[in-house]
Amino acid sequence: MHRQSCHYHLFRATVAIFLLLALITGCSESSVTPVDNPVSTGSTLPVSTTTRATLTPDGGITTPVDSTTPQAAPTGALQTPAAPEASPPPAQPGAPLTSTALPPKYVLTAILDYGQHHLSVQEQITYTNNTSVALTDLVLMVDPLYFPNTFQLNSMSWGDGQAVEQGPQEIGQLSLILPRPLAPGENISLSVSYELFLPSPTPSPDVRPVPFGYTARQTNLVDWYPFIAPYHPSEGWLAHRAGYFGEHLVYEKSNFQVNIQIADDRPELVVAASAPAERDGSWYRFTHTSARNFVWSVSHEYQVSSVVLGDITVMSYYFPYHAQPGEVALQVTADSLQTLSSLYGAYPHPMLSVVEADFLDGMEYDGLYFLSNGFYNLHQGNPAEYLVAIAAHETAHQWFYGLVGNDQAIEPWLDEALCTYNEKVYYEHYAPEALDWWWNYRIQYFQPAGWVDSSIYNPQGYSAYRSAVYFNGAVFLDELRGVLGDEDFFKLLGNYVSRQSDAIASGDDFFALIPPGKQNEVDPLLEKYFSNR
Repeated sequence: MHRQSCHYHLFRATVAIFLLLALITGCSESSVTPVDNPVSTGSTLPVSTTTRATLTPDGGITTPVDSTTPQAAPTGALQTPAAPEASPPPAQPGAPLTSTALPPKYVLTAILDYGQHHLSVQEQITYTNNTSVALTDLVLMVDPLYFPNTFQLNSMSWGDGQAVEQGPQEIGQLSLILPRPLAPGENISLSVSYELFLPSPTPSPDVRPVPFGYTARQTNLVDWYPFIAPYHPSEGWLAHRAGYFGEHLVYEKSNFQVNIQIADDRPELVVAASAPAERDGSWYRFTHTSARNFVWSVSHEYQVSSVVLGDITVMSYYFPYHAQPGEVALQVTADSLQTLSSLYGAYPHPMLSVVEADFLDGMEYDGLYFLSNGFYNLHQGNPAEYLVAIAAHETAHQWFYGLVGNDQAIEPWLDEALCTYNEKVYYEHYAPEALDWWWNYRIQYFQPAGWVDSSIYNPQGYSAYRSAVYFNGAVFLDELRGVLGDEDFFKLLGNYVSRQSDAIASGDDFFALIPPGKQNEVDPLLEKYFSNR
C-alpha cells in the first residue's frame, strides 16, 4: 500500500511539472532555430587579452605524436604513410572503419576564461581517407555556428601552411576544397585557430534548452570543435542540418588528445570530462581514443563522488544539496554499466562521468552524459522515478551511440529506442517492483504511435517524433523480444554491438541479424512498426 502511494504521488508530481521540464525524454537534443550566421572573422566582441597572450600554437605543450599518425611532409599538404608503416587497405563502399584503418585524430589545445565565458582553441586535425573513392573536399561540422556571434575563425590552413579554399557553405558546416584529390589511404592535416564567445541559452517554452554554453552554475563544452563529417561513398558526407528536435550530428570514431588550461585562478573550479585528466601544472591533459566525441564541463559548485569497477572509474558530479540523488545517479550508472557490459560487451573507456545539468535535458556523449537537475529535484528515494530511468537510459547510450554509431538524424531509433528499452533491462535486474510503473508511466502514458523509423525531421512535430521513435520503438523491441525469446533477443543485440562496433550502423545491419528461422514471425512486426520494411 505504501509503495502504491509513493508511486501515485511521484506520478502526480512528475505530471505536474512535466510541461515545465519540456517533455523530457532523456536524451533529446534541444531544438535550435537555424540561423544564417556566417563565420565571424573580425568580431569586435571583447577578448580576454590574458588568454590570447598565453596561448601559443601548440599551447606551450610538447604534444607527443602516436605511432599511427604520419608526420607532416616537408612540402604539400597531402601525405601518405611512410615505410615501414603500410597504408591501410581501401575500405569497401559503405564499409565501417576497421582496426586497419586510421581514424581521424584531433589535437585540441584550449584556454578557458570561465568568468568571461571565452575559449581560445588551436586545433590540429589529421584525416585519412578510409573510403574506396578519391575525395575532392572535406566537410567540417561546426555546431557553434548555430549561435550568433559565438564562433570566430582566426585562421585555417593545410599542413604545409597553404591557405584553405572554402566551398559552398551551409549553416553549421564549412566545406573545404582539397588542394588535390585525396586518394584512398592518403591523409591530410589541417590547422584551425578559433575562439568561442560562449552563449547562455535562455529557457523558453517555445525553444527547449541546449547543453552548449554557460549558466550561472556551469559551463558546458559540447560539440565545441570543428570535426570532419563521416563520408559514405553512396550517400556522400553525412552532414545534416539541425532540426527543431533530436540530434542531427553523425560521428566517426576518432582519437582525441586534449590540452586544457583554466585561465581563472579559482581553486573551487572542477572539470568533468569524457576521459580522466593528467595534471601538468595549470594544464589538464586528456587522451580519449576510439570515441565519438570529447566533451567537458566546468563548475564552481560541483561536488564529486566516484566508484571503481575493475579498471573503470564511474564519476558523479552534482550541485550542492543534491548529494543523495548524486549518489543514486552514481549507483544506477555503475549498475547499468556492469549489466550492459555482461550483455553486450565491455565498456571501452577507463572512465564514465554523469554530470548534473543546469538545463532541462538529459544528453549523451561518449564517456560522459548529462542528467537534468529537474530529475535531482524530483528525487524521492524510489526507483520508480525519472532520475533512475534516465540514468539507465543515458548509460545505455555508451553502447548504442558510443560503441555502435548511427545516423541520428535519419535513423534515430537505432540509439533512442534501444536505450529506452534498456531502461526496462535495468529495472528487470535491479528494481523489478518498479517495472509496472516504468511500463505504464514512462511508455504507455504517452500513447506510443507512429513509424519507429521516423527521422528527426518529422513534420508532425516533437511529440509525434518522441512517441514514434522512443516509445513505439520500445514497444516494438518488447514485442520482438516476445517473438524471439530472451536468449535470441539478447544474442541479437550482443551480435549487433560486436559486429557493428566502431561503425555507423543502419537498420539493415540490425535486421540482418534476425535468426533466419524466426524471420517469418518477425516480418509482421516490421510491417507494423516500420515504414520501409
